[in-house]
Amino acid sequence: MYFDKPLKWTSFAVVNKIRYHICRKLGVKKIKVGHAGTLDPLATGVMIICTGKATKRIEEFQYHTKEYIATLQLGATTPSFDLEKEIDATYPTEHITRELVEETLKGFVGSIEQIPPVFSACKVDGKRAYELARNGEEVELKAKTLVIDEIELLDCRLPEIKIRVVCSKGTYIRALARDIGQALNSGAHLTGLVRTRVGDVKLEDCLQVDDFTEWLEKQDIEVTNE
Repeated sequence: MYFDKPLKWTSFAVVNKIRYHICRKLGVKKIKVGHAGTLDPLATGVMIICTGKATKRIEEFQYHTKEYIATLQLGATTPSFDLEKEIDATYPTEHITRELVEETLKGFVGSIEQIPPVFSACKVDGKRAYELARNGEEVELKAKTLVIDEIELLDCRLPEIKIRVVCSKGTYIRALARDIGQALNSGAHLTGLVRTRVGDVKLEDCLQVDDFTEWLEKQDIEVTNE
């Protein structure tokens, strides 16, 4: 099933809602439900939910190429690299031009090294990085090699830019925003993020979470032994 994750919902909350309504319809106490790729609470867009036997395909879906539309505010940073945290530093933007942005973005296409955000689900000694960060603990994450297939500048109204990114599994667009800001000799953080595609699944193929109950009522679901 494909959903457009609502703003401010966690990926876990979407899974919980889907599980609850399917269990209720089937009259069962539990069923396997999982998602193929976390979206931050402040992001929206394509989320693939697998249920029952289909949960075995989660890893397969996770490796599909993803496409995002990201809005970046230049000249300021936050500890979370998005709007979850308040601005902690500001930087000059007077030197930034559309030409400089376009030239800088080209440097991020291909294989890149990226350090994940400390406010992320990456694990450090068995604990989620964001849990440690929110407790005020120092978190050090290692750089990961990722592939950015495409970056396109969609809109440039400095100090705000909007970009389209096509990338591999494990790419943090928040961290990409941080790195683009640094490459521009400034700072940047994410103010909007939409995942528009996962593999061949596009945003227009997705069901709204609020419409799921009504959609489910019309479905005939066959229960099989897993």
